[in-house]
Amino acid sequence: MSFNGKVAVVTGGSRGLGRGIAIELAKRGAKVVVNYHSNATAANEVVQLIKDAGSEALAVQSDVTQYNAAQSLVKAATEFGGRLDILVNNAGTTRDMLLALMPESDWDLVIATNLKSAYNCSKAALKPMMRQKYGRIVNMTSVAGLAGNPGQTNYSASKAGLIGFTKSLAKEIGGRNITVNAVAPGFVPTDLTATLPQNLLDEAIKMTPLGRLGTIEDVAYAVAFLASDEAAYITGHVLSVDGGLAMQ
Repeated sequence: MSFNGKVAVVTGGSRGLGRGIAIELAKRGAKVVVNYHSNATAANEVVQLIKDAGSEALAVQSDVTQYNAAQSLVKAATEFGGRLDILVNNAGTTRDMLLALMPESDWDLVIATNLKSAYNCSKAALKPMMRQKYGRIVNMTSVAGLAGNPGQTNYSASKAGLIGFTKSLAKEIGGRNITVNAVAPGFVPTDLTATLPQNLLDEAIKMTPLGRLGTIEDVAYAVAFLASDEAAYITGHVLSVDGGLAMQ
């Protein structure tokens, strides 16, 4: 899979899965825009790693929960690379709590970060993608969006919403040679999962047919495939990268 000549935007690209995805796309030749919300140091580290490996990258600060900010991000990407081929909607957060105790602000923050940002960025990206009659949109959902998790009604709702968003948008724009797919990771060690108790992780490993946690690389490879020309006839699909945890 080669992304030579392609330009990619990865939201939430400064750490965790976003960092791994940005680096993987760059390894395969893409010019990568690393979006971040507040951690400029981490974003610049990713950019430097990509440049040191011989590829091109740019860090762009943008709060993608805001539509105008998403528009500015896409504009920066097209100015940087002359086009926009790949959008990975990876920005995400958690605020775990039983619903009976969950503050409204925690619900609103998770929905805005995980779901509304995908609307904002996808809508902004459609203009250049439709003009060039080519595009790949990959939305980062979760096994929590497929099966639910206690204490994560906000997170699970946002990730399930992304699945519906993926399938609907795929039907809307398939005729423009733009594919829309989703990746649903299982338990992968990142900053978002670092606060999970060890007994929960141990239980997850027991329930996973492959008997281990996932890796960032496992997920990044899957995203790269769906963003590639080799996946040109795949759209509206949810690819679980979970070791069989949420097997259906």
